[in-house]
Amino acid sequence: RTEYHTVNLRDLKVFKEGEEVTPQSLLEKRLINDLNRPVKLLGDGEIKMPLIFKLHKFSRKAKEAVTGAGGKVEVIS
Repeated sequence: RTEYHTVNLRDLKVFKEGEEVTPQSLLEKRLINDLNRPVKLLGDGEIKMPLIFKLHKFSRKAKEAVTGAGGKVEVIS
């Protein structure tokens, strides 16, 4: 079983419209504390602006919320 860093939609208020959300940018904004584990985006909260996500895994609800707000989702390995 893989252990993930988890980030919720409600945590993303520190990003500006159109920004790229990557493990590195999450680390820089202190939403995760290291790059030793993959990152999963969860759908708790809401997102109102388009962001570009390049993360390891997404919940179905998070993916729908991101694309519904005009953002993009890319799964990285």
